[in-house]
Amino acid sequence: MVGISVVWDDEADRELGLPVYASAGAAGADLRANFAPGARDGVTLAPGQRALIPTGLRLAIPEGYEVQIRPRSGLALKHGICVPNSPGTIDSDYRGPLGVILLNTGDAAFHVAHGARIAQMVVAPVVQARFDLVDDLDATARGAGGFGSTGAG
Repeated sequence: MVGISVVWDDEADRELGLPVYASAGAAGADLRANFAPGARDGVTLAPGQRALIPTGLRLAIPEGYEVQIRPRSGLALKHGICVPNSPGTIDSDYRGPLGVILLNTGDAAFHVAHGARIAQMVVAPVVQARFDLVDDLDATARGAGGFGSTGAG
């Protein structure tokens, strides 16, 4: 288990609690919308609209790890609420506020209420690559075949 240090933003509603795993086998911990006082009525996203939703948290992620921000499947299926840059990456050297970009791809307005579970975060190891310039690449059966080149179905 990896330890993630967490601090509250100054105006965060601490009664909402820290991220939690909804079940023993859950890969992602639920993040909640945590609006500042005066904005606790939340925000309504019209179809096609996106907004940065605050979580009230800041993280210290250990070097060699990242936090991935992913949509909640129920919000995506029932309402078309997505994380457009999914998975969003929080790097180990970032210490700013943790916000979640939500996009309403549905056909009706969607209200993001204070305290609502809006996304999930997954802690994952990071492998950094070394990039080597070469004269040519090794051959493969697929070669340069791109989108759809491996067949249908």
